Amino acid sequence: MQSKLPNIGTTIFTTMSKMAADYNAINLSQGFPNFPIDERLQEILTKNVKENVHQYAPMAGLPVLQEQLAQLLEKRYHRVIDPSTELLVTAGATQGIFTAVQALVHLGDEVVIIDPAYDCYDPAIVLAGGKPVHVAMREDFTINWHELREVISQRTRLLFINNPHNPSGRMLTESDEQALVQLMNDYPNLLLLSDEVYEFIHFETPHRSAHDHEMLRQRSVIVSSFGKTFHITGWKVGYMVAPEYLMKEIKKVHQYLVFSVNSVAQKTLADYLAVADVSMLGQFYQEKRDRFRDLMKDSKFELLPCEGTYFQTARYTTISDQSDVAFCTWLAQEAGVAAIPLSVFFKDERDYQTIRFCFAKTDETLQLAAQRLCAI
Repeated sequence: MQSKLPNIGTTIFTTMSKMAADYNAINLSQGFPNFPIDERLQEILTKNVKENVHQYAPMAGLPVLQEQLAQLLEKRYHRVIDPSTELLVTAGATQGIFTAVQALVHLGDEVVIIDPAYDCYDPAIVLAGGKPVHVAMREDFTINWHELREVISQRTRLLFINNPHNPSGRMLTESDEQALVQLMNDYPNLLLLSDEVYEFIHFETPHRSAHDHEMLRQRSVIVSSFGKTFHITGWKVGYMVAPEYLMKEIKKVHQYLVFSVNSVAQKTLADYLAVADVSMLGQFYQEKRDRFRDLMKDSKFELLPCEGTYFQTARYTTISDQSDVAFCTWLAQEAGVAAIPLSVFFKDERDYQTIRFCFAKTDETLQLAAQRLCAI
């Protein structure tokens, strides 16, 4: 059979997590927390399991959850939306991204991806009949706007932006935001898909969202994730915000892809949003970032800036001249810690000898991992 995705194999996340299990390595590779969820969320879930919320939810989301999200957007970004026409609850951010691409990208359309990029972008574009166009960040994981402009044309339908950025942990600056706005102004038919799943996990640097700018609001699909925000990745619930003219097309695909999202999870999240404070999330993860960095200060790794997300990148040039894939394999098998090589996030597989650790772990896990890493 001829494959529609001939160059796609098992994801690096599956590969490294399996390697962690096979070699009893501490898993700092795949981005999932290993600590309990908020007790209040657990209690709300237990209560709702006993309620009459087990049948299909409305296609676009439970109205009570949509209303809570509209309030969150107004409080956080001073953006007032019509939740019935501009909001969609999705089965995770990845499903939301796939759905948006299927709805908005036509045969032959070009879609620009800034590498290193999350690995779900490219396959969604290919399956929609579009043409992925990749442009790499600089070695310090900042965007080269001159190079980005060179690949944008009238054929470009969609631009992907990921902020805070996975896998690098970097954040867009004010000058980045200005460059993005100017680019969108220069290409009035260009749409933006803003992947903001780590929007509440940022530290010293403020998060600059497409929600913040009126012009971007009118031409953007903005993707968010409850899994990242409330460390419930296994629930696979996210949401998207877009102007009505875009959301109308996205919903057409969504209704035939999943139709609706887990009803118990939606009701639980609606109740939890009424009492949760997302503004504390950055402080929570900053303490973990600082803890991990302090534990690693005597290691031979060079820790790079981490401004957001729960990922810490590190260079290992003083330890080995191996490729990052080979080094991560050695690290899991011999040092007992699993990490992610960054070259797999580049279309051209360029290797900056940089790897990614996830610090969304208990203090005990971070301490034990750091001990093994410092012993190298």
